[in-house]
Amino acid sequence: MSDAAKPDPSEDALIVKEALVLEFEFDAPPAKVWRAVTIPELRERWLPDCDLAGTEPETSIPGAEVRYRMRDSEPPFRESQVIFKIEPNVSGGTRFRIIQQTCAKLPQPANSNCCLMRAAA
Repeated sequence: MSDAAKPDPSEDALIVKEALVLEFEFDAPPAKVWRAVTIPELRERWLPDCDLAGTEPETSIPGAEVRYRMRDSEPPFRESQVIFKIEPNVSGGTRFRIIQQTCAKLPQPANSNCCLMRAAA
């Protein structure tokens, strides 16, 4: 008899379908741009909480990268992940990249209770 691993129902399996990449050069130093994407009161001016699936970042590499999950406000409530990458440029300013990836949930198996089903011989 084999032991099947139970999937964690709290973890939604997502696959990335496509990405949109925007790049900008700012005169402002990277620390100032970092504050604009991570301090909620500043981020709210251009990326409102109502557009986010959660107000806290999914992941963060301080000073370099932060990821948020976004969710449409209308059905079918599609989700995407937006990644902000920040790095210094050669002129002392900031190279700022926004990567938005649309995500799709993987279909769940019909028998998601993880009971091993065997055919009778």
